[in-house]
Amino acid sequence: MAALVLPAALLVFTLLVAPMALLARISLNHYSPTELMVEAFTAENYIRAVADPYYQQVLATTLGVAFLCTVLTVLLGFPAAYWLARMESNRKSIATILTLLPLLVGNVVRSAGWMALLGNEGGINAALRALHLTSGPLQLLYTPGAVIVGITAVVLPYMVLTLAAVIESIPRQAEEAAANLGATASTVFRRVVLPLSLPGVAAGSVLVFILCMNAYATPLLLGGPQFKMMAPAVYDQFVRGNNWPFGAALAFILLVATLVLTVIGSMALSRRYRG
Repeated sequence: MAALVLPAALLVFTLLVAPMALLARISLNHYSPTELMVEAFTAENYIRAVADPYYQQVLATTLGVAFLCTVLTVLLGFPAAYWLARMESNRKSIATILTLLPLLVGNVVRSAGWMALLGNEGGINAALRALHLTSGPLQLLYTPGAVIVGITAVVLPYMVLTLAAVIESIPRQAEEAAANLGATASTVFRRVVLPLSLPGVAAGSVLVFILCMNAYATPLLLGGPQFKMMAPAVYDQFVRGNNWPFGAALAFILLVATLVLTVIGSMALSRRYRG
């Protein structure tokens, strides 16, 4: 049995654990404007990242956007997932393919599409002017709302597919029995469907939250240079600032924040599910 697991373990170690260990070592080095990176063993990069109000705000923005997008994907994805799970088998494969289709398009291409819709001369402003609802273009692009819409659109298929797989395992007879006993449609959903689908909500929320926390292309293209999240901030330090130690520290702070909040959320949902 161990021999079967060994190849996958070696692959994970080579492609994930070893680079992360190297990045952790880099985060403890010292940055010099002349020598760029000086070998050291100091926590100054972490202290700077935690104490700097600018990066505190960047992390808070990242957490807020990730949390809001996760909630939106649950609210928007649950009806679509239920419809997909209860669909007849001859059309379910087509609907599943259509749900997967957006994942075949890169985030940059999808963000470019949103830019074409949300720009001052984009489709939405053109439609509003044609309907005489506005006299001038609305500032839709390069706003937090544009980032939230764009990220939600990117991660929504993950939530739909995860929820649909769990809802499909819920027997129809459970819903029919509750309805025969006099429960209304809302009561059936609240007392039968939702409790039994909470594992899917937990799994989908964890997946979506991680993706939102690490979003790069969408906030960069739809939020503009003034809107900062952690992933673009890490990129700025590595590529534009050549400050690899500080960029590595920011990357690990993002990783730790994501893991801690993911574990807390998963434990809370699992406790609610067991209750």
